This record gives sequence, structure tokens and C-alpha cells, in this order.
Amino acid sequence: MIVFVIFFIVVLLPAIWVIATYNTLVALRNHISESWSDVDTELQRRYELIPNLVETVKGYAKHERETLEKIIELRNQCQADRGSVQHQSGTENQLVSGVHRLMAIAEDYPDLKADQHFMQLQKELVNTEDRIQAARRFYNGNVRDYRNKCEAFPSNLIAGGFGFQPHDFFDVDPAVRKAPEVNVF
Repeated sequence: MIVFVIFFIVVLLPAIWVIATYNTLVALRNHISESWSDVDTELQRRYELIPNLVETVKGYAKHERETLEKIIELRNQCQADRGSVQHQSGTENQLVSGVHRLMAIAEDYPDLKADQHFMQLQKELVNTEDRIQAARRFYNGNVRDYRNKCEAFPSNLIAGGFGFQPHDFFDVDPAVRKAPEVNVF
């Protein structure tokens, strides 16, 4: 009986802990993948809204063509970007800055600001930005939990031994954190 207790303490208990820790790391990694998919879905929604916004503004602000084309170029670049989260957050920050410039351009055109189609697109964009921020927070929370598990002792031994790689946070430049404002009359 004593041999069984010693065998359980020395072999089975550590094996159970290793298996449980490994499975927890796998579950956390899968949560990160799932939550990134949610972020990507919301980003796609933004990509679909931007061309409509730009086309609406083009009708009123013909001499702002260069700015509008740059926003479409950034949108296409972001949509095609499937690189690292860190790289994507950089291009997303540029796109959001461009959208903020687009909204600033709209301020100079009272007829545009009063256009119902433009106002609806603006509201959709603000809602989408809010949803992106919520998805980003959820993703970053999953990354935080995963990184904590990978870096804390003794689970870091399992993470390192089985090759669990760190994931990047989806950071937003403080200059573009604020969603575009909608001015409703």
C-alpha cells in the first residue's frame, strides 16, 4: 500500500498536473484564435463600410480626391493583410487615422453632414468601431490569460517544453482610440 501511495505521489500526481496544464494552455490558445476571428469579422465589417463612406463624400468633396484615394488604399491594404497581429494593428491604426480625416473633411461640407445616407453610414461606422473595440478587449484578455499561464512558474515549464509561443496584443495607437464622432442635428 505504501508503494502505491509513493507511486501516486511521485508519478501519477505530476503526470496529472502536466496533462491538466497542457490542456489549459491548449484551451487558452484556442480562445485566442476564436477571439481573433471575432476581431477579424468586425474589421471586415469596417472594410465594407469605408468604400460607401468615401463614395458619399466624393460627391460633395471632389477636390479631396487624394485623401479619399489614400483611405481606400489603406482599406485595401488592411483587408489583404494577414500578417502578425502586431503588423495588422499598425495598418489598422493608419486606417482609423484616415477615417478620422475623412470625418474632418465632412465637417467642411454642411450639405454632406445633412445627407441621410452619409449620416446612416457614420452611425454604422461608430457602431462598428465600438464592436471592434469590444472584440479587441476580449482578444487581449485571452492573450493576457494565455501569457500569464505561459510565463508563470511552474506552468512556464510545460509551455516551454511543449513549444507554446507567445501571442501579441492587438494594440491601438492612443491617437486613434476614439471612435469617429457623429453629429446628429
